[in-house]
Amino acid sequence: MFLPGRSFRWRLVHLAHRDVTLMAISRAPWAEIAAFQKRMGWRFPWASSYGSDFNHDYHVSFTKDEMASGKVYYNYGETEFPSEEGPGASVFYKDQNGSVFHTYSAYARGLDILVGTYNFLDLTPKGRDEAGLKHTMAWVRHHDKYVDEGLVDLAKTAAEGGKK
Repeated sequence: MFLPGRSFRWRLVHLAHRDVTLMAISRAPWAEIAAFQKRMGWRFPWASSYGSDFNHDYHVSFTKDEMASGKVYYNYGETEFPSEEGPGASVFYKDQNGSVFHTYSAYARGLDILVGTYNFLDLTPKGRDEAGLKHTMAWVRHHDKYVDEGLVDLAKTAAEGGKK
């Protein structure tokens, strides 16, 4: 079983050996990103798109006018959307001359494969167990935001044959 954070860092090594770089882009100012990255213990490359149209250009951030119209362009179509930002992943290729090309984007359920926890939950009898939630992933918290009652003593659970 992989440990979140630790295993991700090692996967970056494998990507690098295939001439691939993973980088996160966030709309927040760099100071906020750096503080959050430190708090979470994440060490992957991360950049700020603050003050640019990058997120809007790749259809993951929406203007106030777009939101007021009731529909935004997201996941390759016009749709109602509950917030000014949505999840997305884009792939770019830089050729030998330094030209950069946008080669792929995925949004919404197209990103499920990147949420490692979902891959494990999909193998279990209850699956994602998200029926009745306000939205999918409403249960997810940052690792330092879960309440103690939600923690499981893995050694005790294993000793009891998998019972909580």
